[in-house]
Amino acid sequence: MQQQPESEQTSQEEEIRRRAYYLWEHADEPKGTPDEYWERARAEIEKEAPPIESGPIAEEPKK
Repeated sequence: MQQQPESEQTSQEEEIRRRAYYLWEHADEPKGTPDEYWERARAEIEKEAPPIESGPIAEEPKK
């Protein structure tokens, strides 16, 4: 997994926190655990995020 700059990581965590709270607020009773909402929010956000470019792929040497 590629390390993200601290500012990107913080903003992603904040986005997950807001989404998890939204999911919790709109959940039926009984409410689940905070970890359940965090994981659900994280999965939803990762699914929506564009893939991270890792740079050019090295070509195989020509023979």
